[in-house]
Amino acid sequence: MRRLGFASSPAQPARAPRGFTLTEAIIVIAIVAIIAAVIAVFVRAPVQGYVASASRAELADAADTALRRIVRDLRAALPNSVRTLSPCAPATACLEFIPVVAGARYRAERTGAGAGNPLDFSAADTSFDIVGPGIDLPAGALWVVVYNLGLPGADAYSGAATVGDVRRAYSGASGAVSTINMVSVQRLPFDSPARRFQVVQQPVTYQCDLALGQLVRVWNYGFISAQGSRSSADSALLADKVTGCSFDYSAQNVAQRAGAVLISLQLAASGETVSLAVQAHVSNVP
Repeated sequence: MRRLGFASSPAQPARAPRGFTLTEAIIVIAIVAIIAAVIAVFVRAPVQGYVASASRAELADAADTALRRIVRDLRAALPNSVRTLSPCAPATACLEFIPVVAGARYRAERTGAGAGNPLDFSAADTSFDIVGPGIDLPAGALWVVVYNLGLPGADAYSGAATVGDVRRAYSGASGAVSTINMVSVQRLPFDSPARRFQVVQQPVTYQCDLALGQLVRVWNYGFISAQGSRSSADSALLADKVTGCSFDYSAQNVAQRAGAVLISLQLAASGETVSLAVQAHVSNVP
């Protein structure tokens, strides 16, 4: 009987592991570069648009904040105290006004029983009563103004040593008051038809310097008759990157009792430019 068998095949040698060849690596790099270039074509524009939009939004927000601050200050300006100057070397443009902290009506006559302390315009009066509720005054240097017309002889920017000046230094206490005390060496020139008076602080100037690219708020520099650029330890940067600004004041006559300030501001950065303008109405009822 014949046996059948199978011959065993000789063992095959193990194959060594293979890596990328230089040619394969170059091909992969080239393919990846082509894909990246194609993606960049479609992604570049949206990314650039986002960056530009973010830059414009930042500039617009800075300009809007600055304009809102100026308008808010102007709404509390002493009637007929707003004035502008361009240029006001070394600054490019200046906007100045006197801020009001409180106001009321003064007593013009005594009561029927002879009581009360009226404001006397025939002498250098140093005190008077407030008609109606008292007012709340902050601490610090304050001045009392009666019937400011912003004209020679009735201008709150001038001193308080002559008959024609309408401003007197407040000498009373802070807090709630019903009587106004002031330093007066001359009589006040004009009686207000509405018996109004205002209590004010030192003037404030917004000045725009295009050479520095800055819009700055300056205060606590005193009362100066002639307008110009101001310097003081009390100042604050309102906006930088300023490439253009202007202040235009239209002062209507006293009978029309109002004025308007047109403020324009331009900021630029990273190739983007934002221009904003706002008009603020101010009361000129003294």
